[in-house]
Amino acid sequence: MYYPETVYARSKDGNVAYQVVGDGPQDLVFIPSWLNNIDAMWEEPSLAHFLRRLATFGRLLCFDKRGAGASDTVSLGELPTLEQWSDDVRTVMEAAGSKRAALLGLGAGGQMAMLFAATYPELTSALILVNSAARRLRDVDYPWGLPEDRLPLRLERIEELWGSGGNLDFIAPSVAQDKDFRRRYARFERLAMGPRAARAILASGWQSDLRRVLPAIGVPTLVLHRAGDQFIRIDHGRYLAEHIRGARFVELPGNDHLFYVGETEAMIAEIHEFLTGMRTVPEIDRVLATVLFTDIVGSTERAAELGDRAWRELIGVHNDITRRELARYRGREIRFTGDGFLVTFDGPARAIHSASAITHSIRALGIEIRAGLHTGEIQFTDNDIDGIAVHIGARVLGKAGAGEIVVSSTVKDLVAGSGIQFMDRGVHVFKGVPGRWHLFATA
Repeated sequence: MYYPETVYARSKDGNVAYQVVGDGPQDLVFIPSWLNNIDAMWEEPSLAHFLRRLATFGRLLCFDKRGAGASDTVSLGELPTLEQWSDDVRTVMEAAGSKRAALLGLGAGGQMAMLFAATYPELTSALILVNSAARRLRDVDYPWGLPEDRLPLRLERIEELWGSGGNLDFIAPSVAQDKDFRRRYARFERLAMGPRAARAILASGWQSDLRRVLPAIGVPTLVLHRAGDQFIRIDHGRYLAEHIRGARFVELPGNDHLFYVGETEAMIAEIHEFLTGMRTVPEIDRVLATVLFTDIVGSTERAAELGDRAWRELIGVHNDITRRELARYRGREIRFTGDGFLVTFDGPARAIHSASAITHSIRALGIEIRAGLHTGEIQFTDNDIDGIAVHIGARVLGKAGAGEIVVSSTVKDLVAGSGIQFMDRGVHVFKGVPGRWHLFATA
């Protein structure tokens, strides 16, 4: 798993945690909503994929606003103004040596981007707004905003659901029923800030009104909005495009407010074309990789024995150990399956060493895992991998016993001369997979 270095930009108002990713010809400042933690965001495969795509056509500057993630806290009794918060962008740009940058404002982060672009046009090369709004509350001439009398209930619901994954029901319906994603997102919320801070900061943002700022924005602007976004309706995006000079508006498919889920390729393609003048095509990478599947042996029975709370705690430690060992051997986490992982490696020996380290470390928790590996051509899609090699890897896992690492003959042949020893496990036929497969277990 890839983790960029996190450093701090110092200012009189507080320290801002930031990262620099890539080395493209232009700078792009990534300004998400308040919900962020720049260290934890790389643990979410779909978000990490989105960020890696952005970093292919620019030097990407990521940061946590003060009050969120790894940056300094702020006083909830006297929150910074939007202007003061927008200074975080300048603080990060100066620290990173950026003279001029495009700004990518997502959701509530769009307001910071708008204000900065209007105030510092000499530092802003372009502005991109995704699922954003100049104002969130309803007004006489702004009928699509949230009625002000409904705001307390909305904030109460957000605070009540904070850290549980429940907020996905209205910001990301396409993944709301995905238990693994819901668990990861709940953790991401908790790492971003606590429930009380979330309510206070979100309430502050709902009071902002940048409609009079829009005519002062003179940099090239692209406004992207998903058609079915119910958290910030598409009318907000149309208003932005109509009131920012020369802005281009693109309606995107989907109903997710959360930008990195759902149909992301269309969004990335529009951003790429706007910044580079070239249209990108959906990324479909076919590469040779070693696929590793792991799972906990007897997980259902152990979960029933321990109870929900103890099981969740055990799974958390299991995940931390696994991810630590994956990072040591350059493993790329694709997804967590509930009691195991799907991972890819750029070399079979590293995959075996990683699986061995995980197996031995996990044993200290009083549980056993098993692992299956196969090397073949895989296809990277938006947030996952596909291909016959993935299916074979899953079948190989099914032949492993407690504490065992079983590999296909392809893996064994590729690590010849490495000193890794194997035991013959015979020839097998896998359902749905052509051919006969010779398997081996590491000694």
